[in-house]
Amino acid sequence: MSEVSKKALAGPAVLIIAALALTGCSGPGDDGEVTLELQSAMAEDSPRFQSLSALAAAYEDENPGVTIDVVPLAQDYEGDMKVRMASGDLPDIWATHGWSLLRYSEFLEPLQERAWAENLNPVLDATMRNDAGEFFALPLTTDVAGILYNQTVLDDHGIDPASLGTIDAFDDALEKLAEAGIVPISASGKDSWFAGNVADWLASGSFDEGESDRLAGGEFVDSGFEAMYSTLADWADEGYFNPDFSAATSDDIATALGQGTTAFVMIQNSLALSARQFVPEAELGFLPVPAINGDPEYLIGGEGVALGAWRDGEHKQQALDFLDFLAETENIGAFAGEDGNPAGLTGVDVDLGELSDSYEQFFAPGDVRMVPYFDRAYLPNGMWNTLITTTSGVVTGQASVDDAVAQVEADFGTLFGQQ
Repeated sequence: MSEVSKKALAGPAVLIIAALALTGCSGPGDDGEVTLELQSAMAEDSPRFQSLSALAAAYEDENPGVTIDVVPLAQDYEGDMKVRMASGDLPDIWATHGWSLLRYSEFLEPLQERAWAENLNPVLDATMRNDAGEFFALPLTTDVAGILYNQTVLDDHGIDPASLGTIDAFDDALEKLAEAGIVPISASGKDSWFAGNVADWLASGSFDEGESDRLAGGEFVDSGFEAMYSTLADWADEGYFNPDFSAATSDDIATALGQGTTAFVMIQNSLALSARQFVPEAELGFLPVPAINGDPEYLIGGEGVALGAWRDGEHKQQALDFLDFLAETENIGAFAGEDGNPAGLTGVDVDLGELSDSYEQFFAPGDVRMVPYFDRAYLPNGMWNTLITTTSGVVTGQASVDDAVAQVEADFGTLFGQQ
């Protein structure tokens, strides 16, 4: 959201404008037809948005009189949704981006009584169910992520993805690639969620379990942040990040990964599908994240793409019916395949394409530990933006490690006190 320079006068106006910017046509028309507003939190040109839009069109064909307005990602989705929660004007359906329980549950219709509910992937229970067993969004995917890589690049330089389970081995690979003229890691300060994901990917390997629990309890622990930002600063000093970090878009990074001008990207697997759109012959995979503190390597997982229905919405029953449609085996399987992840419901076969080998190697055996997204599990609401700005600052050299840690500590104290 834009900063408010004249707090007394501009504040209410900004809130009203932001609310109107996301509001869709969810009321019935003169002819009795209904339009459901679905805030997708997906980029309009992404495979997942196109898949969801196709499913919405198929539902419309089966249900004359109902239109699904699938709205693409806005510039500040989280900020806009906070405004809409405060104003009591919410979409009929919206993407919960990992926060169906902790942030949105009081506004969402519980779904544990739906016919498909018994098939909720049990690995999602910890992050999606409350103590009463309720959950509040249909998980179209179970998010499983690691570090995306270009297989051809690694093969050409004699690097086995399975050998990169320690931070020392990963650092050696980065050095080898840089010396060969390959950009080791690409990220983006412009499409800012990339920078946030770099921090989220590395933070779980910078704190041990006890330190993470202390963070969750409101006690700031600086050691893990110092280790993480020091690693980022070292990588930046060595030239391991893409030179166009500040200007690169998600499409630029997807293209670079597909073409093999970069080797590694710390982002969800859906980027691999975008890379294949730009470079169909690209051979891609993902590997576990090496822990900075020397702990075992890990994958990141939890609630993936999930949609919930506004419990006070005028068209709640139509919204729930659309969620039931998406939960049908064929439909959820088709979407999950376009997202590059397993389905959020069990018993669904998903064609994971180029990433199948990585799933079979690292995920399916269950030997590699799974950790949640760090900010969702251990940091107060609002720290995502802090991770973005501090990571970008360290990578670009505009902030020192001490600056970044001090900013995280200040925001942690402020935001935890507001919970």
